[in-house]
Formats: sequence, C-alpha cells, structure tokens
Amino acid sequence: MPGVVLSEEVAKEFSRIQARAEKGDGEARYLLGIINKGIAKLAEDVEAGRKIKRRLWPAEYSRKYGVTNLWKLNLDSYWRMIYTIRGSNAEIISFVLDILDHKKYETKFGYRS
Repeated sequence: MPGVVLSEEVAKEFSRIQARAEKGDGEARYLLGIINKGIAKLAEDVEAGRKIKRRLWPAEYSRKYGVTNLWKLNLDSYWRMIYTIRGSNAEIISFVLDILDHKKYETKFGYRS
C-alpha cells in the first residue's frame, strides 16, 4: 500500500486546522474531514487524482520540490489537494504539496488573472 507524506507547509496548516477543529470550529472540522478522506484515497491509490499538464505547473513546485509529475485531487467542489508521486517499485508515496480552495487553485494554475 502506498504511503502519503505531507510537505512541511501542509503539515503545519493541517495542525492549525486540527487545533481549530478541537476548539469546535465547524468549518475546520469539515475541512479536516475532507483532507483525511483525501489522504485515505491517496493511501489506497496514488493515481486517485487527475494528472496536471506540465504547461500548467506553477514554477514554485518544480523549484521547491523538484517535481516530475503533478496531480490534483478534488476534495469537494471547492477544495483541491495538489500532490506528486515519488518512489520506486519498492516504495511509492504521494507527497502532498498544497491544499487550496478553488479560487487559489485557479489563480495559481493560471486559469484566471
């Protein structure tokens, strides 16, 4: 079974969301739930998302993480999980790079100005 690793930035944001959810924040509980479902999907199937065409990749992912492939998983109609697949036949992981709302996703990937 493939593993799932969160980038440092995503791990920090995930911790903040968990803390808000523990304090009773309903939006944070919802977001935590869909993120956990997304992680579970990737743990079952690294190709659960859709591959993003290279021409659409934000330069920051290549520069910061050295990605050679980029995928998105729709968590719901508004939230997106951006990840890359790394590894060999012995070990394959999904490395989560970002979790974005739809508006930030469209801006980052150049769908809107």
